[in-house]
Amino acid sequence: MTAAAEDDLVRALHVDRSSPIPLYFQLAQQLEEAINDGRLTPGTRIDTEVELARQLRLSRPTVRQAMDYLVDKGVIARRRGAGTRVVSADVRRPLELSSLHDDLLRSGQRPSTQVLSMTVEAATAEVAQALQIPEHSETVMLVRLRSAMHRPIARLTNYLPMTFADLTSAELEQHGLYEILRARGVRLHSANQVIGARTATTAEAKLLDERRSAAVLTMQRTTLDDHGGVVEFGTHIYAASRYRFEFSLLSP
Repeated sequence: MTAAAEDDLVRALHVDRSSPIPLYFQLAQQLEEAINDGRLTPGTRIDTEVELARQLRLSRPTVRQAMDYLVDKGVIARRRGAGTRVVSADVRRPLELSSLHDDLLRSGQRPSTQVLSMTVEAATAEVAQALQIPEHSETVMLVRLRSAMHRPIARLTNYLPMTFADLTSAELEQHGLYEILRARGVRLHSANQVIGARTATTAEAKLLDERRSAAVLTMQRTTLDDHGGVVEFGTHIYAASRYRFEFSLLSP
């Protein structure tokens, strides 16, 4: 991208201070759209947080929060001495609608689950948008550690409507989430999925029994039922050394 084109893109960015959507999320969405539609190509260097804050008249913490969000989704990366650059556009390809628990069972591995937390939380802007509910509405937040053959492989974070507030840790430790939902009469139909990659934080590396700054795969999934209603929103990380996503592509 030329310097002039990048300047044009920055000038096109805007935030609506009267909107209930947080300013950081507005900025992150616009940058992500620019990456997905090709206006920001892989390798493009993004202005520093200080420069973006000055140009958009935002606080530096707001801009940093937007950048952290995009780093977490795996679409940009920070490199010491090289600045912040676009990694790649999001990969959005349909995978089979199954849970990690199902995948591990099919592959002959012995899955186990540890429920790290199960709480009722107010929906953030991102979660509210995914679940199609008002921001700050109550949601069930599940955080689980999924292991295979006695080694941790993924941290799974799911947000569900309050209709599933009666889920128990015992259920979740014995069964996959989709298996539980199907048993309750939910007919899963489709999912929108975003896959990325980044380096693990110190806490994440410790949880997954990986070296510091190891690579992790990231996935965000919004699952729909057969009426088009949102059933759950998940944001997960996987140890890249022990897990991969596999696609089957058909010629048009």
